This record gives sequence, structure tokens and C-alpha cells, in this order.
Amino acid sequence: MERVAIFVDVQNVYYTSRQAYRKNFDYNAFWRTATANREVVKAYAYAVERGDTRQREFQNILRAIGFEVKLKPFIQRADGSAKGDWDVGITIDMMDAASEADTLILVSGDGDFSILCNRLIEQGGKKVEVYGVPVLTAASLMQSASAFIPIDQQLLLG
Repeated sequence: MERVAIFVDVQNVYYTSRQAYRKNFDYNAFWRTATANREVVKAYAYAVERGDTRQREFQNILRAIGFEVKLKPFIQRADGSAKGDWDVGITIDMMDAASEADTLILVSGDGDFSILCNRLIEQGGKKVEVYGVPVLTAASLMQSASAFIPIDQQLLLG
């Protein structure tokens, strides 16, 4: 059975789904699609901790689906900008999981992951599937993936 590892950039998929469709990503539908006839060896959802009750409830839903939720504190800078980026953490976890998985599944539209996809495919001999909102996913990321799966109505709530 094909072994998969899943990596979800929660902030990215939330904002791109909301911007493009005015809807939320359906994590249950995604899980059913991504894991059908496959063995899940790792599943991470990366989020920013803001400390509110609704967010904790959402994180518990992710855990119930099968994700390990990784949290990073939300940092508000003096100039009003914010930081809460998981790119390095996702990259390290994907590199580590490559030894256990045949296919790595990334849910993000961030073009910074193109180099990672290329490395995993070309040097690691892995398949990398990328799920993203087509109009908001970097072309370089779509091109570097073994397969690009568009987030569309079938993977959205409502």
C-alpha cells in the first residue's frame, strides 16, 4: 500500500480559499480524497496560535480527523505587521518524512516550496502532490509538483 505523509499550511489554505471562493476548506473531504487506499504515516497541520476558543475548537477537529497540529505563536510587530510563517518547519518535516513515505502531500499555494518539491522528486525519488487554490497558487509550485490537485468546490464547505 502506498505510504503518504500530509502537510497542511493552515493559514495559506484558509486565506486562499476565502479569497477565491468565500468558502472554507473542507478538511474531511480532503482527508477522504488524499488518503483513499493509502496508508498515512504522518499528517501535520501547521497553524498560528492566537489563543481564542474558536481556534482551539478547530484545532481539536483537525486532531479528530487525524492530524497532529503544530502551533507557532502569533507575533505582532511594533509596525503593525504580523509574523507566523511555518515554511521552514514544513520543509524540515517534509525532508524528515521522505524516508517513511512514498508520496508527500502539501496543501499550500506558496511558491517558496517549489525548491523543496524539486529536491524531493529529483534527489529523493518521491512523488509530491500539491493541493492549492489554482488562481492563488504559484505557477512554480504547480510546475514543480508531481501532481497538482486544485482546491475547488469538491474540497470546500457549503
